[in-house]
Amino acid sequence: MQRDGESQAESSAGGDRPDVEIHPAGSIPMPPRPSAGCFPGEQDHPALITEAATSLDQQHRNRVRRYTIIMAFRIPCLVLSAVAYSLWGNWVISLLIIGVSIPLPWVAVLIANDRPPRSKEEPSRWDGREDDRKALESRPHNSIDG
Repeated sequence: MQRDGESQAESSAGGDRPDVEIHPAGSIPMPPRPSAGCFPGEQDHPALITEAATSLDQQHRNRVRRYTIIMAFRIPCLVLSAVAYSLWGNWVISLLIIGVSIPLPWVAVLIANDRPPRSKEEPSRWDGREDDRKALESRPHNSIDG
C-alpha cells in the first residue's frame, strides 16, 4: 500500500502488482479537462445561456458612447469650416459645413436615447394581419330619449 510521500514505484517493491491509482474513499476519478474550449476564443467570452436583456448599466454605457461619438463630429466640422474658409476664401462652403453640424446634437440625443435593437427571436406584438373586428359594435342599441 502506498504511503504519503512515497511514489507508486517505491510502494510496489515486488513489481507483481499492476500500476493502479489510489483515490480517497468516496471520490470518483474525473478525466482531465481540456484547457481550451471547442471553439476559438471561447475562453475570452463566457457563453450566453439566457435570453435576458443586457443590463441597464451596459445599455447606459452604450448610449453614452454613441452620444460621445456623434458629438465628437462637431469639433472637426468647425475646424473643417475654418480650413475651408482659409483655403478657398468662400464663406458659403464654411456656412454649409457649419450647417451640417447644427442638427448633430439633436440627432445624437435621439440615437442615444433609442432602445437597443430588437433581436430576431423577440416576439412581435403586432403581426400585421387585419382583423375583421371593429372598434365599435355595429348592432343597434336601445336608448331612452328623454
